[in-house]
Amino acid sequence: MVAVASHQLAQCISGHAWNVDLTMIAVCTNNEVHIYNASPAPSAVWQRLHVLQKHDQLVSGVDWAPVSNYIVTVSHDRNSYVWKLEENVWQPTLVILRINRAAISVKWSPRENKFAVASGAKSVCVCYYEEDNNWWVSKIIRKKHGSTVTGVAWHPNNVVLLATTSTDCKCRIFSAYIKGVDSRSAATTTFGEIRFGEQLVQLDLALGWAFGVKWSPSGRSLAYVGHDSTIHFIDDVGPSPIAQTLALRDLPLRDVLFLSEKRLVAGGFDCNPMLFASDDTGTWNFVRFLDEGKTPASDVKASTQFSEAFGKFYGQAKRGVAAESPSSAPGTYHNNCITLLNPLAPPGEQEIRKFSTSGMDGKVVIWDMSTISDALARLGM
Repeated sequence: MVAVASHQLAQCISGHAWNVDLTMIAVCTNNEVHIYNASPAPSAVWQRLHVLQKHDQLVSGVDWAPVSNYIVTVSHDRNSYVWKLEENVWQPTLVILRINRAAISVKWSPRENKFAVASGAKSVCVCYYEEDNNWWVSKIIRKKHGSTVTGVAWHPNNVVLLATTSTDCKCRIFSAYIKGVDSRSAATTTFGEIRFGEQLVQLDLALGWAFGVKWSPSGRSLAYVGHDSTIHFIDDVGPSPIAQTLALRDLPLRDVLFLSEKRLVAGGFDCNPMLFASDDTGTWNFVRFLDEGKTPASDVKASTQFSEAFGKFYGQAKRGVAAESPSSAPGTYHNNCITLLNPLAPPGEQEIRKFSTSGMDGKVVIWDMSTISDALARLGM
């Protein structure tokens, strides 16, 4: 098993984030954020230290800045707060988002002077701090998305490039350059000189809702997933990107995480992280499920699957008994959809060996890839 620890923290978790030294974790549970004294160690006992209470509806995203130690949260109540620890108490500051739909997810920029908020208003808010007025304000990327923005990701080496995914089935890259916040040199990229909100790339690879966009450690590659059970890899991100799509026979994915330039993990409705690797030619392939308790789809006959499903739903309808989810079979760590993957490594790490997952089952699971990573390295992957 590559999973080394599992913690049941809530009935459902919509997001989680670690502090810089991996000693605390912030977990979104309904309209609150719980902060635990935590550790990735298998035998660690997690103790709740703080509860952040300010939102009125579901907290849909959280991110923890490694250097400034600020926590940013967003919610379906259309608000965002930046939390600062003062005398062992987390003090909130309201962020003016100016949106009329739910906030979906949030991410700090690499320099922590900005953060991006995805929203159901078909827009992205890029927020920054105004010292003169002592508050956080936002500039909005409007009229570029056709539907809800599901995810945002900052380029690791370039604070002005922002990738997004949306339920209009597209992935896009925008300029998030803000005059007075970013240096003038940051406005010049491989795309030339850019201005705020300018759409630089649009990828029409998925035939379903798009989720989980992430950059590789170097920023040369990009990956995201589609609700049509596809995963998309884009290399040489620039004016002429190179794309590769893998169609999966399993359930759709929700999020991805680059472990290195040649390895990636993804999780979703199969409740089991999937490992992908790139060979010497740059071709990406599926390697294996990480949770060894899962039975491969090829080992189960379609007729057996149909008979089991029919029997469960017939019993539910006949006797009013809740049908058991196939994903809750013994041996699997998650028993509901995985919605988020986070690295357990310092910022800028080129090779990640540990990561955490959370999902709709209310669990946070720690995964150790050391053994598998060494085996893949021997194979040149």
